Amino acid sequence: MILPQELVTQYDLNGPRYTSYPSADHFTSGFSETDYKEMLHIQNAQNIAQPLSIYIHLPFCQNICYYCACNKIITKDHRRSAEYIGYLIKEMDLVAQQFQTRRHVRQIHLGGGTPTFLSDGELEQLMLALGERFNIDDIGEYSIEIDPRHASRSTIGHLRKLGFNRMSLGVQDFDEKVQEAIHRIQPAEMTFAVLDEARKQGFQSINMDLIYGLPLQSIDSFSATLEQVISASPDRIALYNYAHLPGTFPPQRRINEATLPEAKLKIELLAMGVKYLTEAGYLYIGMDHFAKPDDELAIAQSDRSLERNFQGYSIYPQFDLIGLGVSAIGKIGAAYAQNVKSLEAYYARLDENRLPISRGFRLSFDDLLRRKIIQGLMCNFELDMNSIEDEFSIHFDQYFDQEIKLMQEFSATGLVEMDDRKVAVTPTGRYLIRPICMIFDAYLARRSVSNHATYSRTI
Repeated sequence: MILPQELVTQYDLNGPRYTSYPSADHFTSGFSETDYKEMLHIQNAQNIAQPLSIYIHLPFCQNICYYCACNKIITKDHRRSAEYIGYLIKEMDLVAQQFQTRRHVRQIHLGGGTPTFLSDGELEQLMLALGERFNIDDIGEYSIEIDPRHASRSTIGHLRKLGFNRMSLGVQDFDEKVQEAIHRIQPAEMTFAVLDEARKQGFQSINMDLIYGLPLQSIDSFSATLEQVISASPDRIALYNYAHLPGTFPPQRRINEATLPEAKLKIELLAMGVKYLTEAGYLYIGMDHFAKPDDELAIAQSDRSLERNFQGYSIYPQFDLIGLGVSAIGKIGAAYAQNVKSLEAYYARLDENRLPISRGFRLSFDDLLRRKIIQGLMCNFELDMNSIEDEFSIHFDQYFDQEIKLMQEFSATGLVEMDDRKVAVTPTGRYLIRPICMIFDAYLARRSVSNHATYSRTI
């Protein structure tokens, strides 16, 4: 896959990643704890039989990675995690109290930060606390993000005993010069030792994260990383575009901008990554994600049950998502809710027996309609106007008159194929799915172009 330079020039924009619609920058402080409780009560009454998804944010890291855009706390004081777990359990209690019965859970994801900053005992305490407040189904997706620098073989075995069956390994790049530039020294042998142990312990799906566009990357260096990763044969591979936003993420100021690949080289790195991965048998799922044909992500996409949420792509559509921990985001019916971002505020709210909600968003009819369209494009690469009309009782051509005209421009450049009732994204267009989705973003249209710079580049 080589994107023509004219398309790169035209569509390499700043735009949302659409892990939600509207994107999180539109959440408002007008959405309160009371609103969140109300949405929990509504959804509990309407969907009591539907399992939940739970995300837990564990913010602690021992070392700083300069490229990182996550909400994290750099510390070597491991006593801080014990206190944090106590507050997480308080938050679990407050959430569980909103439900009339113990709700079933079929998806859990631990992210960070570095989840394995917690000791084995603390991770066990956390999972036991979840099991005491929710019914965790025997069959489900229970995943954890792993920094191979801080995960021993015994830790991997312990995680499996706790019920985790999927993991994501942070790799980024194996080249030593690149690792030095981003302050993340991680020998390939260390990563593969964790991968091997995870397979021995029976983890069902293992993902590796890579990033293109990092400082000092070259075609030769990144091709060597790709070859090493492909030889390890993980079930999934995420190939992320490095978003350099030092004004938003201060640690990125430590990166020498002169060492970042120019736009042309970034496109070549992406093209090479796509070529290597597809030739190795991986299917392009969407955005940054590739999976083996027998992986559940690929299967979910083929049967049109794929979902996109704050953790990326998911095999469980329409699950309500409970976010626990600092800055965690949840999706409850027609609303989003996000916790406070600082540890101090998080502890203070819970000391007052209050849910630590700082902001959120209630979706209108128009929001739900546009979310449905963007989800369909992101997950299935198509838009069926008839099904949208049936579900939302609208006349598509009238409601989206301007959007159809804009979509015709994508059709003229070969990024989509259109007829009167359907839009299908072409293989080339799939790599520009974010600009295509941006057509239907009503909030983006209201912002000045200069404000779009708060988003990452689409290529």
